Amino acid sequence: MRCLFLYNPVSGRGKISKKLDKIVRALEKKYDEVDTYATKCRGDMMLAAANAAEKYDALIFSGGDGSFNEVVQGVAGASRVPELGYIPCGTVNDIAHSLGIPKRLSRALKVILTGDSVLLDCMKINDCYAMYIVAAGAFTSATYSAPQDLKHHIGRIAYGVEGLRKNMKFDVFDIAVNGGAACERTDCVFVALMNGRYVAGMRLNRRGSMADGKIEAAVIRQCKKPNFLQRVRAYISLASLFLFGYGVREKNIVRFEGSHFEIDAGDSVVWNFDGEKGISGKVVVDVLPKKIVMLVPKGRKKI
Repeated sequence: MRCLFLYNPVSGRGKISKKLDKIVRALEKKYDEVDTYATKCRGDMMLAAANAAEKYDALIFSGGDGSFNEVVQGVAGASRVPELGYIPCGTVNDIAHSLGIPKRLSRALKVILTGDSVLLDCMKINDCYAMYIVAAGAFTSATYSAPQDLKHHIGRIAYGVEGLRKNMKFDVFDIAVNGGAACERTDCVFVALMNGRYVAGMRLNRRGSMADGKIEAAVIRQCKKPNFLQRVRAYISLASLFLFGYGVREKNIVRFEGSHFEIDAGDSVVWNFDGEKGISGKVVVDVLPKKIVMLVPKGRKKI
């Protein structure tokens, strides 16, 4: 079996580069041939994954949720999807939390060597892909605009700092959500479609699964021209959603579930795909069931 190990040499403060020999030796216990590739810039991991999809039996990669997104973007459209193994070394690692993949290198390697291979859903958004979150509005730009050195110094707190710096006003935008039987047109400050349990390091979607053929969506409504108290109410609604989860009872939070959503939004609305900057405007989101082949801890039931 042929395996390619993809890694971001600067992710995790260069930890993976320093441990590269150890990683390759471990992978050689399972795979007959192990090649390595160090990414050079943003988007390079996606291109490398796309090129590797037809050539390798397994694609092992390291990085954060953004790196995971790049790999999914690269392989989801391929006619043959290789088995994926993941070594998390990002700031938050939401996908790893949802799948139970440990951050410690030795334990992550054990999952790759002895774990179970499972089929996971992913999301197709127009001509793009995402694994666990598609979102827009309050704080969503912080995950891709927070400076890298700030993330190195204070970790996930950097996202909160960047979010407060850029999103104190909670800009209001108009959307129309068509989720099959459920439709809603409203002004809002936040919208998220979730495939998995963790978002921004918090268990936002506690009953969610990456293998149930559906996604959960939440919209926080707001008046077009809110007064001070209405703005405070929006902060409370967003905090309630993240602290208490998708099932929280909040009159300003509208919830949907399904496998197909059409969301009409203006061109000024920029979407976040797995923590990375996505496209703007209208999106059509579909669940691609059992599209991704993933190595998870042996006996893992919650995925």
